[in-house]
Amino acid sequence: MSKPPSESLGMQRQFQIYLAGLQRQTPERPLAFEAMERAAEAQMKPEAFAYVAGGAGSEDTMTANREAFRRWRIVPRMMRDVARRELSVELFGQRLPAPILFAPIGVLGIVHEDAEEAVARAARSLGLPQILSTVSSKPMESVAEALGETPRWFQLYWGRDRDFTASLLRRAEAAGFSALVVTLDTKLLAWRERDLQGAYLPFLFGDGLANYFSDPVFRAALPAPPEEDPFAAIRRFSETFSDPSLTWLDLAFLREHTRLPILVKGILHPDDARQALDHGVDGIIVSNHGGRQVDGALGALEALAPVAEAVRDRVPVLFDSGIRRGADVFKALALGAKAVLLGRPYVYGLALGGEAGVRDVALNLMADFDLTLALSGCASTDDVCRDLLVRDGDL
Repeated sequence: MSKPPSESLGMQRQFQIYLAGLQRQTPERPLAFEAMERAAEAQMKPEAFAYVAGGAGSEDTMTANREAFRRWRIVPRMMRDVARRELSVELFGQRLPAPILFAPIGVLGIVHEDAEEAVARAARSLGLPQILSTVSSKPMESVAEALGETPRWFQLYWGRDRDFTASLLRRAEAAGFSALVVTLDTKLLAWRERDLQGAYLPFLFGDGLANYFSDPVFRAALPAPPEEDPFAAIRRFSETFSDPSLTWLDLAFLREHTRLPILVKGILHPDDARQALDHGVDGIIVSNHGGRQVDGALGALEALAPVAEAVRDRVPVLFDSGIRRGADVFKALALGAKAVLLGRPYVYGLALGGEAGVRDVALNLMADFDLTLALSGCASTDDVCRDLLVRDGDL
């Protein structure tokens, strides 16, 4: 058996798996998202799995996310030279090996003891950016160290304490984070029936608060250090975590306190995209928080094309919520996204195999996307366009 062309990531990955099959070896972990989710459920504590897998209310929005993908169909084109593919994209002056970033998912310590540091090592091995959540289980500095020179962005949950927010921004810049992602859709936590039924909110157990407990401004506001009085520290977190009074005008505060590009995450309406541009943001992430915030919301993919049209390439538009396979990445790019954020799949990979599990999930997605690209008649991400999609039933 000869080795496939070095430029074909998809063929390389297939070859690796099939070659192992000659030795009666099959993949250590499931490849299909659905099987991976079932395996992770068997592996994780029930309350931890419910926190990761669950959504708002009836979880109708999670269903809508997947249905939105199914409504769009790829129309492959034939007899095009796709022998060599270029998966890379450029974002904010950095060339990424594929249009895929690790989404900011917090509290990963409830999934695996290595938490965000395992994700960082996997990201480093592939060169894919990691977006670190404010509510990570490991402090941003240790995650940055694990990432080495790999691009990293910091996601901000913007709370009531402005001094603490400014401190987080200073730390992020000092740790080499190259962009700021401000999540707009979580001013309050949604009614999440799975978590409520289990009476479980990880933050109240101190999970996901590493960036708080390690911050000098946060610590200075406490009657005693978190190590001595964790309850007081958790109470301080719960009192300051969110600020429902924020408006577009408040973005000026962030601009005053950071030199980083600012992206806003949670945009679903074109008018909100225009407002964001009017207030000087550098990028937009179309997202409904993976269905975790508003029950009955539209599938995020349905919002992508209208938002991209409103933005008109003035800033990059990224997509989050529902990415599972290579075809999903392709469809998001065709509808106007520059890149996508990968969420729950890599968390299940983390649960099942730590760093190796995360790496496998991302590598398999890259390989799947590479093959989808070629089989659809595209030699690069730049070739992916709206003409290659049709609404189901319109042909």
